Amino acid sequence: MTADTHNPPKRGTPHDEFARHLLRTLRRLRKSTGASLAFAGRVVAESGDDPKIELSFFDGDVVGPLRGARLDYGHGLGGHVLQRRRATAVNDYFGSPVITHTYDNLIRAERLSSLVAAPIIVGRRHIGVLYAASRTAHDQLDDALDIVTDEARAIEQQLTVAEVLGTLRTDEDELSLAAWRSRVQESHTRLRRLADTVDEPSLRAQLLDIAADLAGHAPADDIVVRLTSREQDVLSLLAVGLTNASIATHLGIGLHTVKGYVKSLLTKLDASSRFEAVVNARRVRLIP
Repeated sequence: MTADTHNPPKRGTPHDEFARHLLRTLRRLRKSTGASLAFAGRVVAESGDDPKIELSFFDGDVVGPLRGARLDYGHGLGGHVLQRRRATAVNDYFGSPVITHTYDNLIRAERLSSLVAAPIIVGRRHIGVLYAASRTAHDQLDDALDIVTDEARAIEQQLTVAEVLGTLRTDEDELSLAAWRSRVQESHTRLRRLADTVDEPSLRAQLLDIAADLAGHAPADDIVVRLTSREQDVLSLLAVGLTNASIATHLGIGLHTVKGYVKSLLTKLDASSRFEAVVNARRVRLIP
């Protein structure tokens, strides 16, 4: 509930979406970087005060006063990356010449040594900072820097989508657009199924090319997800709402085989549900 009106907070605001996406992101980030601690701060502003970075989200043991700390713009690693609008890694936090050392006591109390941080910026608005930190010194942080940067960009994209969806209304235009998209998805699925019935290689290739054109081609800087032909078939049928049993019937394969393909799709598309797999597949334009 909001403090001033006692009404529920508006769904889909950047801070709400930021918190919603972070738990799994931080868990994945700590695992993929080998960090001792993955954490994030969001930009908060109070009337009459300059914005602060409030450290509120953590994965890993927090042993010091880091939780709830508020950092100033331009100070420490978080303020530095927001000011520069780019990710930064420091092998030795206390010896780094690129940051102010306003928060050395906080970092020392947490027993951290090497840190990587990336800004989260939507449009021109500073939303937050994503961190991965280790309690031992590391000379090579290039991989960790890439991983943290990619995760920050993914959150930015999710927040942007949420913001756009939050402005939509279920009026006649939106319903027409939804119906059109459904027809395109069904056409994409039918083309792929038709291609499976064609023996002539060149004709089959043409049908698959048309299906790919309906889905579009991901931009060069999008995450590349490579699916087998059968995984693409299963994904197309997932997108039109078919159950595993129906997919098995349509493709003439066993139910357990379908479950295996679905499990593979969830992994490749970094999804925890069938719905999320379809959403992520649309994001990288594997399906319309």
